[in-house]
Amino acid sequence: MHQRDVGLLAPVRATSPVDEVTSDHAFVRAMLDAEAAVTRAQAAVGLAPPEAAATVTAVARADRFDPASLADRARAGGNPVIPLVADLTQAVADAHAEHAAYVHRGPTSQDIMDTACMLVTAASLDLIAADLGRAADAFGALAARHRDTPLAGRTLTQHAVPTTVGLKVAGWRALVLDAYERITRVRAALPVQLGGAAGTLAAFHAYAEAPNATPGPDGDDLGLSLIAAYADELGLAAPELPWHALRTPVADTGAALAFGAGALGKVAGDVLVLARTEIGELGEGSGGGSSAMPHKANPVRATLIAAAARQVPALASVLLGALAAPDERAAGPWHAEWQPLRDALRLLGGAAHTAAELGASLTVDADRMRANLGLTGGALLSERLVAELAPRLGRGPAKAALTRAARRATEQGTDLFDALRAEPDVTGALPAARLRELAEPTDYLGSAGALTDRALRRDPRSSHPGQDPR
Repeated sequence: MHQRDVGLLAPVRATSPVDEVTSDHAFVRAMLDAEAAVTRAQAAVGLAPPEAAATVTAVARADRFDPASLADRARAGGNPVIPLVADLTQAVADAHAEHAAYVHRGPTSQDIMDTACMLVTAASLDLIAADLGRAADAFGALAARHRDTPLAGRTLTQHAVPTTVGLKVAGWRALVLDAYERITRVRAALPVQLGGAAGTLAAFHAYAEAPNATPGPDGDDLGLSLIAAYADELGLAAPELPWHALRTPVADTGAALAFGAGALGKVAGDVLVLARTEIGELGEGSGGGSSAMPHKANPVRATLIAAAARQVPALASVLLGALAAPDERAAGPWHAEWQPLRDALRLLGGAAHTAAELGASLTVDADRMRANLGLTGGALLSERLVAELAPRLGRGPAKAALTRAARRATEQGTDLFDALRAEPDVTGALPAARLRELAEPTDYLGSAGALTDRALRRDPRSSHPGQDPR
């Protein structure tokens, strides 16, 4: 019994916009769109009657074809295009017998399957880009709202120096925009595939009758004119060459998807750390529940994004591995791409949609952040103190005095600045009032505000293609 994959084990993508456009039904629709467009393109260059193109287009409706049956019969030929062509040819013959001869006349199965994958990828990347844009907007608003809210900067898991929520979240936004740029660049370059049996388009020439063939506007030969017409029919790019064994479009897509997942994974990782009970600096607003512990409000959105971030790079490695495709058409590499490509699209699609929700729901506990700044008893300001004391004592003695004071503060459970008062060199070099000034973490934020402002001015959605928005 065949049942639709509803995402039971991948909740991040379940019911997301990309989930629908990557369904089995969507792939059948894309294959049919590719088949109909081939016939229309041939009609455009005089290789098929316009009436035949109209018939094929009218019959090529996805609801007339059963994905489960196609999947069963795909085993015989290794891909679902073969049984689909048989069913489509019969359906066209039932509608208009003479037009059935123009179904799948010239292309190979890989032409249709690759083009269908590009159509599904295009629809998915459009949705992913929109959700990445929503996430960037949400993080931008959060960064602006908390431009100067201080929190402890953490390096190698430990408190380092003070930073701001604005700078941290502006960094998230920058990564999301980096992902957006990669996704939109790949989307714009997605090509049709049309090469015939071995990439020469020879079959189309064989079918051509010179008096009826229409040369391209630039004097291109029949094959080049046909590719251009095919690309125009589907709204995809016209490739320089048939890419049956030149898998750049799929590899580039995989790399962009992996980058996007990693970028969102960075955001999720930060949220998961800062939402820990003992840290409590961030929250998801309405968190997820637990099956056993009623008190919990789990950071579920960040968890789902983090899970996707760990899967997509592995899927992308399969797509990159398919670059090693022998011959003019390979046995195995392009077949291996289909499921990983769909899974990667679904996972990033779900993660991007969830990230937009996460950005809109995040809460900042500024009081908790301020309290956590004091957890080290002033030690996170040791860099500042070295810079202040070095001109007076020399860098080496200043660092040695701070090391002694920090050790004593840790052993005695006191504040670093209290411990410094036991260092004669320090008290002789710094008046007590200045020492108190140096103990304020919010006065040691460097260029955090200016960096945040500059980052928030960047928006590749309003820049010209190819222009560096930074």
